[in-house]
Amino acid sequence: MMQITDLQKEQQIMPLFRLGFRPFFLAGALFSIVAISLWLMLYRGTVNFQPLGGGYWWHIHEMIFGFASAIIAGFLLTAVQNWTGLPGVKGKVLAGLLLLWLLGRVSLFFPLYFSPLVSTIIDLSFLPCVAFILAKPIIAIKQYRNLFFIPLLFIFTLANAEMHASIYYPNAISTQYSGYGAVMLITLLISVMAGRVTPMFTANGTQTTKTIALPWLEKLTNGTLALITILLLLHPVIGVNNVYFGIILIFAGIFQAIRWFRWRPWITFGVPLLWSLHLAIKALAFGLVLLGISYLIPEVPSNHIWHLLTVGGIGGVILAMISRVSLGHTGRSLQAPKLMSLAFSSIVLASLVRSFGPWGFPAQTLIFIDVSGLLWLISFGLFSILYGPMLLKARMDGRPG
Repeated sequence: MMQITDLQKEQQIMPLFRLGFRPFFLAGALFSIVAISLWLMLYRGTVNFQPLGGGYWWHIHEMIFGFASAIIAGFLLTAVQNWTGLPGVKGKVLAGLLLLWLLGRVSLFFPLYFSPLVSTIIDLSFLPCVAFILAKPIIAIKQYRNLFFIPLLFIFTLANAEMHASIYYPNAISTQYSGYGAVMLITLLISVMAGRVTPMFTANGTQTTKTIALPWLEKLTNGTLALITILLLLHPVIGVNNVYFGIILIFAGIFQAIRWFRWRPWITFGVPLLWSLHLAIKALAFGLVLLGISYLIPEVPSNHIWHLLTVGGIGGVILAMISRVSLGHTGRSLQAPKLMSLAFSSIVLASLVRSFGPWGFPAQTLIFIDVSGLLWLISFGLFSILYGPMLLKARMDGRPG
């Protein structure tokens, strides 16, 4: 491993701000615990507060642009150092980014103290700042293959702007479709990254041969997701035809499933860091197919099935990835603490309970939402307890990062 950063200078920086994954993985996990807890209380009517956009808007927005965007920022700001060989953002600049993200969460929670417009501006400013910091080293060494993530972050910002616009222009822009578009954009990002790292992780973790990617399958898998994202984000202009939309979703899920099957998930059962990732990718594939069916058959409830993607797919991949990345980048062996198996299992159960419970027993919907929320709290609570000390301390091997 190359020595990217001077160790003596590194030791003058608080460990939490030595590399992007540290503050954003921890803050994202902790924030998801707070956000889910508040949502459960809001849904039950046990608390009474008015975040920007109301409780429903706030729940959708904050799980996407609060929780997920923090994890994405932490992952990309860490990965760019490995891609380019140039030092990653750290110290005061990294702390400033975290503060900007945190200010966005606070301003949306207390919009009357900031005004709705100021809250919107603060929230929208985070991802462009991440994109700017990410782009500098990539452009400096002309590594244009990874420049893909810069426009993706700006599209993510446009999706965020569309969600905010749905507050001010509710008759023209749908909060639901804007949120779904952002979910699909994250699904696309995960799909791209999964295609890059899952075969390598699987081969290294099981001491087997790496599966070679099929370019045509990668294009179909990610291309269908990109098309779905475009359709959702352009809904104010072109509308969404449920039949065409459902068919594309089904094909997207089939392509995702074929790719996942080629990665041989059955060889990962003995490695928690791997089976957790594979199960989450399976949730994405299965969720896309079932979601497509829900847009063709009205009896299948789309609003519940979306949680297969958001909880089981996105939540599951995030938990598996931050667990692995945190170990590797803190100088530890790639073996998750034993209790993380409970965390990985809990996120799987959370998605199943949330998606299928209300569908099968609609009268008990509130109970299923409570149980699913509790399982999420267990998953990310365990991560925060087990990995928090790692993220707050210097690397075990004494290296920078």
